[in-house]
Amino acid sequence: MSKVSEMVETTSASQDQLEIKFRLIDGSDIGPKSYPAAASVATLKESILAQWPKDKENGPRTVKDVKLINAGRILENSRTVAECMSPLCDAPGGVTTMHVVVQPPPPEKEKKVPNDLKQNRCGCVIL
Repeated sequence: MSKVSEMVETTSASQDQLEIKFRLIDGSDIGPKSYPAAASVATLKESILAQWPKDKENGPRTVKDVKLINAGRILENSRTVAECMSPLCDAPGGVTTMHVVVQPPPPEKEKKVPNDLKQNRCGCVIL
Protein backbone atom coordinates (compact mmCIF):
# COMPACT_ATOMS: atom_id res chain seq x y z
CA MET A 1 0.00 0.00 0.00
CA SER A 2 1.38 3.40 -0.89
CA LYS A 3 1.91 6.20 1.63
CA VAL A 4 -0.74 8.36 -0.08
CA SER A 5 -3.43 5.69 0.11
CA GLU A 6 -2.50 5.03 3.77
CA MET A 7 -2.90 8.73 4.56
CA VAL A 8 -6.27 8.87 2.75
CA GLU A 9 -7.48 5.79 4.65
CA THR A 10 -6.29 7.18 7.99
CA THR A 11 -7.89 10.56 7.29
CA SER A 12 -11.25 9.05 6.29
CA ALA A 13 -11.21 6.73 9.32
CA SER A 14 -10.47 9.64 11.65
CA GLN A 15 -13.28 11.67 10.08
CA ASP A 16 -15.71 8.86 10.98
CA GLN A 17 -14.78 9.28 14.67
CA LEU A 18 -15.14 12.55 16.59
CA GLU A 19 -13.57 13.42 19.93
CA ILE A 20 -16.24 14.97 22.16
CA LYS A 21 -16.18 16.13 25.77
CA PHE A 22 -19.20 17.27 27.72
CA ARG A 23 -18.97 20.39 29.91
CA LEU A 24 -21.24 20.30 32.96
CA ILE A 25 -22.80 23.36 34.59
CA ASP A 26 -20.13 23.47 37.33
CA GLY A 27 -17.31 23.61 34.75
CA SER A 28 -16.20 19.99 35.10
CA ASP A 29 -16.02 17.71 32.07
CA ILE A 30 -17.06 14.20 31.08
CA GLY A 31 -14.64 12.83 28.51
CA PRO A 32 -13.20 13.40 25.98
CA LYS A 33 -14.28 10.21 24.30
CA SER A 34 -14.41 9.13 20.67
CA TYR A 35 -17.86 8.75 19.07
CA PRO A 36 -18.81 7.68 15.54
CA ALA A 37 -20.01 10.54 13.32
CA ALA A 38 -23.14 8.50 12.59
CA ALA A 39 -24.09 8.26 16.29
CA SER A 40 -27.33 9.98 17.25
CA VAL A 41 -27.61 12.75 19.82
CA ALA A 42 -29.77 10.37 21.88
CA THR A 43 -26.79 7.97 21.98
CA LEU A 44 -24.58 10.78 23.29
CA LYS A 45 -27.13 11.52 26.02
CA GLU A 46 -27.21 7.82 27.03
CA SER A 47 -23.42 7.94 27.28
CA ILE A 48 -23.66 11.02 29.52
CA LEU A 49 -26.11 9.21 31.80
CA ALA A 50 -23.76 6.23 32.05
CA GLN A 51 -20.69 8.41 32.76
CA TRP A 52 -22.37 10.95 35.08
CA PRO A 53 -20.16 11.49 38.17
CA LYS A 54 -21.67 9.73 41.19
CA ASP A 55 -20.65 12.55 43.56
CA LYS A 56 -22.69 15.19 41.67
CA GLU A 57 -26.12 16.07 42.98
CA ASN A 58 -29.19 16.62 40.81
CA GLY A 59 -27.98 14.35 38.03
CA PRO A 60 -30.26 13.45 35.13
CA ARG A 61 -32.51 10.44 35.57
CA THR A 62 -33.46 9.93 31.91
CA VAL A 63 -32.33 11.05 28.46
CA LYS A 64 -35.25 13.51 28.46
CA ASP A 65 -33.65 15.36 31.39
CA VAL A 66 -30.53 16.18 29.34
CA LYS A 67 -30.11 18.99 26.81
CA LEU A 68 -26.95 19.16 24.70
CA ILE A 69 -25.79 22.48 23.29
CA ASN A 70 -23.18 22.85 20.56
CA ALA A 71 -22.28 26.16 18.88
CA GLY A 72 -25.25 27.83 20.59
CA ARG A 73 -27.82 25.32 19.31
CA ILE A 74 -29.83 22.78 21.30
CA LEU A 75 -29.29 19.43 19.61
CA GLU A 76 -32.22 17.23 18.61
CA ASN A 77 -32.20 13.56 19.65
CA SER A 78 -32.91 12.30 16.13
CA ARG A 79 -29.95 14.05 14.48
CA THR A 80 -26.50 12.52 14.05
CA VAL A 81 -23.30 13.92 15.51
CA ALA A 82 -22.03 14.74 12.01
CA GLU A 83 -25.18 16.79 11.27
CA CYS A 84 -24.71 18.81 14.47
CA MET A 85 -21.09 19.80 13.95
CA SER A 86 -20.52 23.41 12.97
CA PRO A 87 -17.84 23.84 10.29
CA LEU A 88 -16.93 27.24 11.75
CA CYS A 89 -16.51 26.16 15.37
CA ASP A 90 -15.36 22.55 15.27
CA ALA A 91 -11.82 21.98 14.05
CA PRO A 92 -11.27 18.63 12.30
CA GLY A 93 -9.18 16.33 14.46
CA GLY A 94 -9.74 18.46 17.57
CA VAL A 95 -11.90 17.88 20.62
CA THR A 96 -15.42 19.30 20.42
CA THR A 97 -16.93 20.59 23.66
CA MET A 98 -20.69 20.26 24.08
CA HIS A 99 -22.46 21.86 27.00
CA VAL A 100 -24.81 19.77 29.13
CA VAL A 101 -27.89 21.25 30.74
CA VAL A 102 -29.93 19.11 33.12
CA GLN A 103 -33.56 20.02 33.42
CA PRO A 104 -34.65 20.19 37.05
CA PRO A 105 -37.32 17.72 38.15
CA PRO A 106 -40.85 19.05 37.77
CA PRO A 107 -42.11 20.91 40.83
CA GLU A 108 -44.31 18.99 43.19
CA LYS A 109 -47.98 19.74 42.74
CA GLU A 110 -49.40 22.22 45.19
CA LYS A 111 -51.12 20.67 48.13
CA LYS A 112 -54.84 21.23 47.98
CA VAL A 113 -56.34 23.32 50.74
CA PRO A 114 -59.13 21.43 52.50
CA ASN A 115 -62.61 22.69 51.69
CA ASP A 116 -63.40 23.66 55.29
CA LEU A 117 -60.53 26.21 55.27
CA LYS A 118 -61.82 27.73 52.03
CA GLN A 119 -65.25 28.25 53.59
CA ASN A 120 -63.82 30.24 56.53
CA ARG A 121 -62.68 33.10 54.36
CA CYS A 122 -64.24 36.47 54.79
CA GLY A 123 -66.39 37.69 51.91
CA CYS A 124 -66.55 41.30 53.14
CA VAL A 125 -65.54 44.21 50.97
CA ILE A 126 -64.42 47.47 52.62
CA LEU A 127 -64.92 50.57 50.51
